[in-house]
Amino acid sequence: MERGEDGGVLRSRCRSPETPPTSPDPDRSFSSLDGDSKPEQQQQQQGNGVSHATSNGIIEVEHVISKKLQLKKKAEHLKSDLMHQLDGHVNDFMDSLMEESSSLESAPLPASFSPPLSDKERSKLRCLCSPSTLQRYFRPPHGEGKQFISRRSLLDELFEVNHIRTIYHMFIALLILFILSTLVVDFIDEGRLVLHFELLVYAFGQLPLVVCTWICMFLSVLLVPYSLFHLWAQTQRGSHPQFCSFLFGSVFLLFQALAVGFLPTFVVLTNSFPPASCFIVILEQVRLMMKAHSFVRENVPRVLSWAKEKHSPGPVVPQVSQYLYFLFAPTLIYRDKYPRNPVIRWSYVASKFLQVLGCLFYAYYVFVRLCIPQFRSSSRQLFDLRAMVLCVFNSILPGVLVLFLGFFAFLHCWLNAFAEMLCFADRMFYKDWWNSTSFANYYRTWNVVVHDWLYYYVYRDILWMSQKRFRPAAMLFVFTVSAVVHEYILAICFGFFYPVLFCLFMCFGMMFNFILHDRRKGPVWNVVMWTCLFLGQGVILCLYSQEWHAQQYCPLTEPSFLELLKPRSWSCHRDAGL
Repeated sequence: MERGEDGGVLRSRCRSPETPPTSPDPDRSFSSLDGDSKPEQQQQQQGNGVSHATSNGIIEVEHVISKKLQLKKKAEHLKSDLMHQLDGHVNDFMDSLMEESSSLESAPLPASFSPPLSDKERSKLRCLCSPSTLQRYFRPPHGEGKQFISRRSLLDELFEVNHIRTIYHMFIALLILFILSTLVVDFIDEGRLVLHFELLVYAFGQLPLVVCTWICMFLSVLLVPYSLFHLWAQTQRGSHPQFCSFLFGSVFLLFQALAVGFLPTFVVLTNSFPPASCFIVILEQVRLMMKAHSFVRENVPRVLSWAKEKHSPGPVVPQVSQYLYFLFAPTLIYRDKYPRNPVIRWSYVASKFLQVLGCLFYAYYVFVRLCIPQFRSSSRQLFDLRAMVLCVFNSILPGVLVLFLGFFAFLHCWLNAFAEMLCFADRMFYKDWWNSTSFANYYRTWNVVVHDWLYYYVYRDILWMSQKRFRPAAMLFVFTVSAVVHEYILAICFGFFYPVLFCLFMCFGMMFNFILHDRRKGPVWNVVMWTCLFLGQGVILCLYSQEWHAQQYCPLTEPSFLELLKPRSWSCHRDAGL
């Protein structure tokens, strides 16, 4: 700040005449410069004007203007000094905040915290978290897109609260009761303790063939899209870039449809994979197709921009290591670089895989104790409205448990385990969907990984192609794509076509998306959302389980195409009666 004669005049004008401060206060002087000093300046200017008018007959306008310019210059210097000091305080605060975060992660609390970090690791973490690094590496390459930042999963933060962790302990206690009830019933029926897992052994059958199929899929997605993209990039400064784009684009779409789409499905159907093994292959098939599309979609604009710049040395093609990292990373949005953690917490990885295994056994006991006995008897009963209503309400509890287990096992444990092994720092795989008061918010927060892909590559691309004129049509197309893919996965894995989930998506899902929209606030709407979610899980589990048992008890010898489309649960009891 200025301390000369002019500065003294400036401070004297900003002071109160009754109680002058003992030390200069920059904040007060800066605020008073804009407010209280104006009337005084006007009075002094008026007084000076009167004196000059009486003595000389003219007003010294140039002197007044020069004084105003000096005051303005002083104010600008004062403002720059204050902003410089504020920027220094903010930088010191951010440095201390990162050091406190590192010290918290080194504390011996739950297993979700990090081990102690060395000085080198802390400096690396500070470098990675700097704003310039984040803007250079983790922002979308072209236009607006998903921003990747370093953040923890929501459940990892909530489990540090004892009240929330108690709910986790309650689910563990319920699993123990399921195990004890199974052991007691087996002891009463068999006269001895029976620990058999025939359902798990059956569900995960043919694992060697599953692994071979996955390796072939992964290698093809690793080599073919990258090679095609690299060759296409070299042709964009040639004589026929549009023809080459059409040619390579057609080859890429053909590869997606045949090599990744048709062949794995053919292997699954011809070898009659059991449900869990089939889910592994089909889900990986869908994931790899979405990954390949994201890689091409994010990098094509970069090559086209390079082709327009005649002075650039070579095409901007990502390295193979970057594409390989993306294929394993728990995201469907491609970036050259992601925010990374400096260390790998192997104890955290082990705990997440153990939790996945626990959820697997949890689901096994839910099906053994709550689902199989009910549907084994109800599949031979008369299919009427009363039986269906009872089946739906009896299926709500196991359906909700399976929903929670699937969410916790995959979206939290599985993705966090791979993120930790890859040092992937952005752990927002889901949001607080349980607090949703509308289905629109639930769709956005339940599975953030898939939602981001649908939003950026389906919804926004349709708006871009239509010049933002068909928003309802774009939303309808997103729902259709999601419903078709979900129904495709269930139809292939279960071995029958029963479009229950498709109808729920396209009918009730679309209706609730507009009825229970974001304007619905308050706890009542959260209760409505949970009630609809519980009923939907009961309907899905009831109808698909009934159809599964009907397919087992009432197989068709020589089915026609129409008979394959007709649900067997509608007529299985009649065939059994005959």
